Amino acid sequence: MSTMIKVGMAEYKLGRKPDILTTLGLGSCVGICIYDKITGIIGMAHIMLPTISQARDTNNIAKFADSAIPAMIQEMIALGARKVNMTAKIAGGAQMFSFSNESDLMRIGLRNTAMTKDMLKEYGIPILVEETGGNSGRTIELYSEDGKLVIKTVGKDLKVL
Repeated sequence: MSTMIKVGMAEYKLGRKPDILTTLGLGSCVGICIYDKITGIIGMAHIMLPTISQARDTNNIAKFADSAIPAMIQEMIALGARKVNMTAKIAGGAQMFSFSNESDLMRIGLRNTAMTKDMLKEYGIPILVEETGGNSGRTIELYSEDGKLVIKTVGKDLKVL
C-alpha cells in the first residue's frame, strides 16, 4: 500500500516504491521532482528562491534551488539511486502578482525556474516534463511506481504527465 508523503514549502523529501510525494501551493515556488526509473526512488523539493548566495538566512538549504537540488540528489544516491537513471519533472514558477515595476528581481517564478533548469543541467538530469509559468497556483503529486506527475491547477483540468 502506498504512503502519501507531504512536502512542505522550503522542504524536500524522498520516497521509494510505492510512495507518493505531494506538495501544495506552488505559486512562484517550483516543485522539482526527480525519479530513478530503475530503483523507484523519488525526490521532491518545494523551493522558494533561486539562490542561497543572496539570502540573509541560509539555515534552510531546501529553500533554494541551487542548494536543495544537490542535497536531494546526494540523498537519493545514498539510498541507492544512480544519477544516470534519474529524470526530472518540474512545475510552478508562476507570476502570482502583477507589479508596475517589471524588474527581473520581482519575477521570482521565472528566476526560480531558470535556476532549477540550470542546476538540473549541471547535474546531467534531463527534464522530461515542464509545467511552469502562468499566474495560477498548482498542487503536484509524484508517483514512485512509474514516475508519473499529476498536476492540479486552479480552474483547469487535471494533468497527468
